[in-house]
Amino acid sequence: MSNHRGEHPDWTTTGFSTRAIHAGQDPDATTGAVVPPIHQVSTYKQDGVGGLRGGYEYSRSANPTRTALEEALAASESGGLGPTADGSPAARGFAFASGLAAEDTLLRAVVRPGDHVIVPDDAYGGTYRLIARVFGPWGVEHTPVDLTDVEAVRAAVRPETRVVWVETPTNPLLGVSDIAALAGVAHDAGALLVVDNTFATPYLQQPLALGADVVVHSTTKYIGGHSDVVGGALVVATGARLPGGLVSPAGGTDVAGAVGFHQNASGAVAGPFDAWLTLRGLKTLAVRMDRHQANAAAVADFLAAHPAVTEVIYPGLASHPGHELAARQMRGFGGMVSFRAGSEAKALDVCARTQVFTLAESLGGVESLIEHPGRMTHGSVAGTALEVPDDLVRLSVGIEDVEDLIADLTQALA
Repeated sequence: MSNHRGEHPDWTTTGFSTRAIHAGQDPDATTGAVVPPIHQVSTYKQDGVGGLRGGYEYSRSANPTRTALEEALAASESGGLGPTADGSPAARGFAFASGLAAEDTLLRAVVRPGDHVIVPDDAYGGTYRLIARVFGPWGVEHTPVDLTDVEAVRAAVRPETRVVWVETPTNPLLGVSDIAALAGVAHDAGALLVVDNTFATPYLQQPLALGADVVVHSTTKYIGGHSDVVGGALVVATGARLPGGLVSPAGGTDVAGAVGFHQNASGAVAGPFDAWLTLRGLKTLAVRMDRHQANAAAVADFLAAHPAVTEVIYPGLASHPGHELAARQMRGFGGMVSFRAGSEAKALDVCARTQVFTLAESLGGVESLIEHPGRMTHGSVAGTALEVPDDLVRLSVGIEDVEDLIADLTQALA
């Protein structure tokens, strides 16, 4: 990183929080404002036909506020990798209107009818619905697999497999998968490894450094962090190439180029104000995650000792089957805790009785949330191989005083 004023710094060599605060966010050249402005604009004056200022012509194609977010996300996910041999960034970021918009754009870019996708057997319900009920009728097949079993994933690979889709930890059963091992399986098959890093966040886990080709985020969650914006993101490794000999409509074979074409062609982009809010959230991600996971660990310990709870699922517990892998692969164990109450009726009762924990879908905000996955976020997988236990309760542990969180759960479980 250079110390010379006016020179664009290389943030790839700095720590995570420094990158999250500064990458893509140089002070405004005109005013010196330290926060990127909200460019609430649809179109841009051209200096003659095709004479674009900074490459901007229309905000679906590009917007300076979105560019700042996309550069910051790429730096957050690829820190430590450094630039490629030719000096280009190690990854490219793309911001979308929602996490599912990001997933839809990626799948359109990398699969075609007749292709096959391996998915987690406890994936987020919205991801499964998209793959099974939107891309399924389009001719894309899928196989749910326990991604904690590397050999089971290898056995599920077909000649037409193009993507191995990973969540780690998974939603809502918090399974932990070996990213590096699955990258080997995917690449041996000529497929892409896509990792949904929403639960772990780029602060706690760096899938690109472990061999992933693409990272997916619902930035609505921890990156935004305040339950006030909906968004999604893709971060694509520079060297990732389209599977199966595919050529993108843009004419190349690089995944980033194909995603960029589809982002513009489909248009489900993040608006300027949403991009600005998400960028603001990213700046404080590290300090928030430290508090989220400290509180989650205390809540998990409390639940593990409670007689009304039959099972606690949290990677930070030594009893979790993925505990040792998570300790090696992640900086920490995250802020999500799931537990089983013994019956659906008891689970629903606990969800109804909390006061500090708010009964609501979503996760990752500063406030603690509680939900019943079987009736709420994962209702779309009922009756499938991904159906979740009906007594499961999922907690998004916020950053309130942990004593208040435990007192709330104590009265709710009474």
